[in-house]
Amino acid sequence: MKRLLTSALLCLTLMVGLAIPAMAADGSAVIKRVVDSGVLRVGMSGNQPPFAVKSKDGSLIGYEVDLANMLAQGMGAEAKIVEKPFGQLLTALEKGEVDVVMSGMTMTPARNARVAFVGPYIVSGKSILTKDSSVAAMQEADQLDNSSISLVALENSTSQKWVEKLMPSAKLVTASNYDDAVNMVIDDTVTAMVADMPICAISVLRHGDKGLVTTTQPLSIEPIGIALAPGDSLLLNMVENYLGALEILGVFDALEDKWFGDASWMINIP
Repeated sequence: MKRLLTSALLCLTLMVGLAIPAMAADGSAVIKRVVDSGVLRVGMSGNQPPFAVKSKDGSLIGYEVDLANMLAQGMGAEAKIVEKPFGQLLTALEKGEVDVVMSGMTMTPARNARVAFVGPYIVSGKSILTKDSSVAAMQEADQLDNSSISLVALENSTSQKWVEKLMPSAKLVTASNYDDAVNMVIDDTVTAMVADMPICAISVLRHGDKGLVTTTQPLSIEPIGIALAPGDSLLLNMVENYLGALEILGVFDALEDKWFGDASWMINIP
């Protein structure tokens, strides 16, 4: 797997590197800035394992961290991870504070009205994290639409919108990060957390002694992609080509095996 990822990076470095001079000359604002500065600013929340999570040494690791580094290196640059609360990431992109956003972000029509998307690089879905096995056994969203159920979701996330639309009778609270949300479930402050299935599955593994359980199948299907500022068509085209090459080279499968299929990386996190 490591050899595959290294070979893919070499191929992408050549492919993207040859294209950058022509793109920059055509006036693609972001690409020109990245080439001139040697830095690609990638917006992430930094607390969405296995997409991105803090390791014991304080550095970020995860699926999207690997992907961001590969994209930056392919452009002859270094990835600079800019950490912000999830709900602030698209605003930061619109203000030019970051060049792209990679943070387990679902590609929705509402978000696509604000920014451009490339992908998906992985498909996820909504799931439930809870200590109540009867809640975890629910297979339809409307089964959670009950005033006796309290749910926590990440602020300004598709999970929050999903609960508001499909479970209006449930009591909803929001959290700025997943650590706080998971702790609310552990402390019995809420009945369950609504989040993407990988987040719920990893949370069960991380807190194996807390009695957490999750659904066996997602309650929805959602594509995850890279968000880019609107109006930069050359950057959009380059990243589309990049992700297409990654898919052909089998890198998405390798990253999924590394971060979703093997829990050994968890020894590196607090």
